[in-house]
This record gives sequence, C-alpha cells and structure tokens, in this order.
Amino acid sequence: MPRLRLNRAGAGALAALLLVATAAVGAGAAARHDDPTAAARQAIQGGRAKNVILFIGDGMGDSEITIGRYYSVGAAGRLNMDRLPLTGEYTTYAVDQANPSMPVYVPDSAATGTGWSTGTKTYNNAISVNPADQDLPTILEQAQAAGFATGDITTAELTDATPAVLASHVNLRACQGPADMATCPQDRKAAGGPGSIAEQMVDHHVDVLMGGGKARFDQISDGGPSAGTSVTSQAQAAGYNVVTDTTGMQAASAAKPVLGLFSSGNMPTEWAGSVATPFTTDTAANTVPTPCTQSNPARTDAMPHLSQMTIKSLELLEQKAAANRGRGNKGFFLQVEGASIDKQDHAANACAQIGETVEFDNAVGVGLEYARTHRDTLVIVTADHGHTSQIVEFPQTAAHHSAGLFQTLETVDGAPLVVSYATVASPPGTSQDHTGTEVRVAAQGPQAAGVLGITDQTDLYHTMARALGLE
Repeated sequence: MPRLRLNRAGAGALAALLLVATAAVGAGAAARHDDPTAAARQAIQGGRAKNVILFIGDGMGDSEITIGRYYSVGAAGRLNMDRLPLTGEYTTYAVDQANPSMPVYVPDSAATGTGWSTGTKTYNNAISVNPADQDLPTILEQAQAAGFATGDITTAELTDATPAVLASHVNLRACQGPADMATCPQDRKAAGGPGSIAEQMVDHHVDVLMGGGKARFDQISDGGPSAGTSVTSQAQAAGYNVVTDTTGMQAASAAKPVLGLFSSGNMPTEWAGSVATPFTTDTAANTVPTPCTQSNPARTDAMPHLSQMTIKSLELLEQKAAANRGRGNKGFFLQVEGASIDKQDHAANACAQIGETVEFDNAVGVGLEYARTHRDTLVIVTADHGHTSQIVEFPQTAAHHSAGLFQTLETVDGAPLVVSYATVASPPGTSQDHTGTEVRVAAQGPQAAGVLGITDQTDLYHTMARALGLE
C-alpha cells in the first residue's frame, strides 16, 4: 500500500507530525480484538466541537469499502476509516421535483450533497436549492457566518456537485463555469444572477478551496463588475492566492485565502488499470488474477495527493482559526472529497477505483491523527450514495458468470478477488449506474452519536450543526 508522499518544503510542524502518523496508520493493520467500550463511551458524549472534518467518499458504498480493504490490506486488515468507534447507515434517496413527496430511490451527487449540506431533500441535479428552486443555507455558509474558518477540497473539479453544494446554489449541476450556463440562464451574472458555480465559490470567500477544474475558472464572466475577466482573475482580485502545483500549495500561508487548481479537469487517478470486460471463452482471462498498477503516468509530482491537500488544509485552517479568535473560540469546518471512487466505478475500472479508495483512506488517516491531539474535533467518514461494484464468485465460468463486466484481481492475501459491474448491460465504455442502497456513516468526537442506527442523509446536517453550535 503506498505511503503518503509529501514535499515537506514550506510545511509546518503540523504537516511533519501528520506525515509520520499517516505513514504509520495508512498501511492498515490486522483485525484486533480489543474491547471498544471505552472508545465508544467517549465518542458518544455530546457537547460542542471546535472543528468538523467531513470526509466524503463519492460512490463509496459498503461494497466499494470492502473491495478496497480486501485488495490493499487483506480480509483480516482494517482501513483507517474502519477505526472510527461509532458507525451507522443512512438512506440517500432524492425526491421528485414536481412532486417532492415522492421519493426517487437512486440519487445523484447533487441531491445527496444538498441533503447533508442543508438538511433538505431535493431533486437530482439540484445544487443546494429546494424543489421550488429556492436557495438553501448550507452548513459551510452558516459556519462561515458564525466565525469558523472554512475549507472545501476534492480530487474532482472544484465545481463538481459534491464540493459545489457547500458554496453555490443552482438548479442544475452542469452550470459549472460562465460558459456552461445554457441550462441556468437566470443565474448568469449578465442576467443579474449570482453566476456559475465557479463564480459563486469565489464570491463566497471560502478560506481553502483545492481540487481540479482550472478550465472552469479560466472561463470569462459575462456580467457584473468583473465582466470580461476570468474567474481566476476575479479570485486574485478578491485576495486569493491561486496555486497550481504542489510546491505552490506547500508555500501557501493563511494570510490569504487559497485557491488550488491542480488540473484542467478532474485530477488524474492514483492508480492505473484496464477496465472490466464481459465474460469470454478465454479461460485465462476469467481465472488468472492480476495485480493493479499502483501508479499512473498521468499523475506527476506537481499534483498533490488528497492526503497532502488534507494536511495543508488543516494547517491553513488552524492558522486562520487562530487569527479569528477575536470572534470567539471558533475553529473550522472542512469537507474532504475522494471523488473518483465514483468516477472509476462508472468506468468499471477496478484498479483505479481501489487506488482512489486507498488514497481517500490515507486522507482519513490524516484527519484521525489530527483529532487524536485535538479531541474537540468531530470527524465523520461517509459516502454520498452507493454504486455498482460487487464482489462475486471465483472462478467465472461459462455456466456461472457475471451478467455484466468483471475483473479478477490478486489481493495482498494472494487470493483472487472478482469485481463485477452489472448495473448497465452494455459494452465496456458505457457508464455504470449509481444504486439506491443505504451507505455507511462513521464518526468520532462531539455529537458523533448522531450517526448511530439507521438515519437519513439530511440528519447529518443536523449532527454537524449541533456540534458547531449552529442549532
């Protein structure tokens, strides 16, 4: 399992501490049989949190977690995300826009993100608006107004649905940049609206924004006082330090808000791999397990890993919160998204999917190590919705095989792991579908007991709001 790689030039003591800790916990460990009572008792206490760190594994249902665990640390191993003491499941359904009392059982990331960020169910494709297309206040906006520092980081484009729900409001998630507003004409700045997702995120003055999507921010605004200039230029004019590589990120300070744009579109995946394929009569193709390639030539050292982005975000937000102490003893709110678990599930690419799960888990390890020395931090690890991948029987035979696409991998145990993608009956290259299953939500820290049992995604908003004293 790859260790956290960090260019420590310009990094503070916090980053160095977390680097050592993540190298230790990120490798996974064999299952232990300690009595968890004390950890659960401590976590179940209520109270207020100074900080909230929300980890979202996009498309990371229970099956995706299990696949990542079995491949990388083995059947008896445990991931960082398995270490949180309180665990539940929550439902993720969306609603029909024309009839909000009617559930839509298979949601997208826009509706689900709106659920946890606002506490309100909405329709697929909606970004923090209700079914009547009215703006809904988000947990980030409320935390910001109350004096908390705020951060929003992702491996997707920053304007993708999950990061977008915290700091923008549009009726269709596709309205990512000024040139993408054909389906949201009423929101264009030229029409007197708030602008695209990219424009709104900059206008929100979030303290830390990091991810991909540079091409969206390089688009030109069509209205308002900044008409004719790029969103990137508007960010710089608003005081943002715009950084585009690992070195720039590491050198950034909390003196200015930070906008990190590390790729034109979505950030390249950690691992490479071939996509799953249908059953064939070639016995070797069905029964010979293969390992994943744990690197991706498209990813360079200039692109930070999610765990590095998490380390730097915690450093910056802690410094920013300290500078805000005149507004009360407030800390920060940070959302961390591992976006391409979902995207590689859509692509039926098991190795790339697993690599994204492993790196997301490295980032979780960073958050848990931070919380170890900052007990007033609520850490939550969850997903937005379920997805298609399933573990199925080995070997696949002519008489008994997946109806869709599959891939046979060799795990760290040396055992075969068959990953099947069968929500869409189609040739390779056609996007697989989300599923409507409930997904895991785990937590530790103040108000963590809010995740216990079977809850709904909208309940997570209230757990975080209570922890931050917002309700």
